[in-house]
Amino acid sequence: MSRASLDKDPREVAAMFDDVASGYDRANSFMTFGFDRRWRITTAKVLDAREGEKVLDLAAGTGVSTEEYAQNGAWCLAADFSLGMLRAGRHRDVPMVAADALHLPFADASFDAATVSLGIRNFVDTKAALAEIARVVRPGGRLVICEVSTPTFAPIRFIYRKFILRALTWVGKRTSSNPDAYSYLAESMLTWPDQRAFGEMIAASGWTKVEWLNLTFGAVAIHRAVRKGEG
Repeated sequence: MSRASLDKDPREVAAMFDDVASGYDRANSFMTFGFDRRWRITTAKVLDAREGEKVLDLAAGTGVSTEEYAQNGAWCLAADFSLGMLRAGRHRDVPMVAADALHLPFADASFDAATVSLGIRNFVDTKAALAEIARVVRPGGRLVICEVSTPTFAPIRFIYRKFILRALTWVGKRTSSNPDAYSYLAESMLTWPDQRAFGEMIAASGWTKVEWLNLTFGAVAIHRAVRKGEG
C-alpha cells in the first residue's frame, strides 16, 4: 500500500490513487455524507457545458464527474494520471485519457472549458498546472474548479480543522483498501489555501474574472474564471 506525502510527488500520488481506485467513489460518498453528489450537480450548473462544446475534466478519476458534465450534450473528456482510477471507470460512457496536468497532451486552445473537481490540491505545482490548463483552453473559455476550502463561520471552521483528520482516518480504516491514503487526503485539505488565496493564484496564472461560490459553509468552494484574451 502506498501513501503520498505533502511533497506530492506525482508517482507517489498516482500510486496512492491506484491503490484506492476500486472503492474511491463509494468511500468519497460515505465520508461526505452524500454531499459529493450535490457538489457535482452545482459544479455542473456553474460549468454550464453545452452541446457542441469540448470540455476537459482534469483529475477526473473514474469519470463520475465527467458523466455529470456531459448530460447536456457537450463532449467531455476525462483525464487523470492514475491508470487505476481510469480503469475503475471503464464502465462509464465517456472518453478517457491518461494525462499529466503539468504536461497536457493537447494542442493550444483545444477546449472551450476545463474543470477540476476535488483534485487540484493533489498537483505537485498548482500554479504551473493552472497555466498549463490555460494553454489548452481557448481565449474567452471557462475554468471551473470545485475544491475543499475554508469554512467561513468560525465555530464550524474550528470543528472542521480539529476533527477532519481524525474523521477521515476513521473512515479510511473502515471503507478503504489503503487507510493511510485518507490520512494524506485529510492533511492536504488542512494545508490548502483559502478561497481568496486560491482565487489570487488563479488570477496570476492566465485567468481573469475570478469569482467563487461557497458550498456547505465554505468547506468546499467552486471557483470560476475566464481565459484571458478575446474569444
